[in-house]
Amino acid sequence: MTDKKIISIISPCYNEQDNVHELYTRVCWVMDQYPDYDFEYVFIDNASTDNTVALLKEIAAHDPRVKIIVNTRNFGHIRSPYWGFIQTTGDATVYLASDLQDPPEVIPEFIKGWEEGYKVVMATKPVSQSNPVVHTLRKTYYRLLDRMSDVRMVPDATGFGLYDKAVLDQVRAVNDPYPYLRGMICELGFEIKTIPFNQPRRLRGISKNNFYTLYDIAMLGIISHSLIPIRLASLFGFLLGGGSILVALLFLILKLIFWQTFPIGIAPIVIGMFFMFGILLLFIGILGEYIGSIHVYVQKRPIVVEKERINFTE
Repeated sequence: MTDKKIISIISPCYNEQDNVHELYTRVCWVMDQYPDYDFEYVFIDNASTDNTVALLKEIAAHDPRVKIIVNTRNFGHIRSPYWGFIQTTGDATVYLASDLQDPPEVIPEFIKGWEEGYKVVMATKPVSQSNPVVHTLRKTYYRLLDRMSDVRMVPDATGFGLYDKAVLDQVRAVNDPYPYLRGMICELGFEIKTIPFNQPRRLRGISKNNFYTLYDIAMLGIISHSLIPIRLASLFGFLLGGGSILVALLFLILKLIFWQTFPIGIAPIVIGMFFMFGILLLFIGILGEYIGSIHVYVQKRPIVVEKERINFTE
């Protein structure tokens, strides 16, 4: 039995048939430089509809270090990666996406930081070759989240990084069914070393991120780590409510004093109603996000349901 430490690598995938073989080859090339470590490579497939699973099975048939989890259906862009992340068994786990925008060649810098004693080594992307508009919006959002959150967030982090087993044990203990993982890692309080990298453009395949998935992640990050939106809603509700009462009293007094000559008019009434209803619906939406988060917790549904596992041992 080997006494070597094990480094786990996890890559979630969905319809990445054009990338998984190159990703596996590049990861193996990197890990071959570390003969003092064993490694396992876990792929969790979110019910791909292309040839991704078949290609992964071919790789796993020739390399027992490659392990595969196949979900019964698509469980989304948050639950599936999280489930794969907490299924790893190594002394440290490296998380990288399967679209090759997280370069495996950065892994040696993660390992170096880990060997220096850091429990978390996270990559940050101050520069990205992807869509500049989306990149700018993301940078703005993360800075806003950092200001709103009760804990210090890592700016420009994507989740790409290395996490010690002690960190994963804490993540498992939280048992969050729908976590904002980057925020959860920061909340645990471990010292984090950051490694900046230039994120390359996706060369093959189609990005699975769309407006809904980006909105979902953004709202999850806010409601998971800040009470400021709901408190602002309450504050503005009190202020607007008080202001409305004062305006109503003012109109009543003016009408009583100038009964024959003071015209109330329909325009201010209509404008005021639309403004108040707009604010009200906005605040109801914010409240709904928090209630929805509670709803996910109390349902106690499984994070994912697995269809099969390959190369896992009991």
